[in-house]
Amino acid sequence: MKFCTVINCMDGRVQIPVINYLRDRFNVDYVDSITEPGPNLILAENNNKALTESILARLKISIENHRSIGVAIAGHYDCAGNPAPKEEQVAHIRKAIEFLRQRYGEIEIIGLWVDENWKVNEVI
Repeated sequence: MKFCTVINCMDGRVQIPVINYLRDRFNVDYVDSITEPGPNLILAENNNKALTESILARLKISIENHRSIGVAIAGHYDCAGNPAPKEEQVAHIRKAIEFLRQRYGEIEIIGLWVDENWKVNEVI
């Protein structure tokens, strides 16, 4: 069994498209999901230490116990937790990737943007 991990919004509209994308992207059987409203903003700003540490604790379990081979941080169109426009959310995704790489530089970490058609796009 192979796993990857997504730090995704709790919004149910993005769950299935992101899981399907990541199963193919990382060639895994399972995707561990860590969900919060607007997680890209949470990790980019790192203002709420308790919430950030909660996300990191769950990520640690996925990486250490499930041997997750990759991590994605996602943002999406029409997000209630991070209502910023796409360009700003993509900047949050990039900043969140940098934050996560400081702790888990040995694992591949990617960013995802889910557009208004619920299509998953990798953030370059």
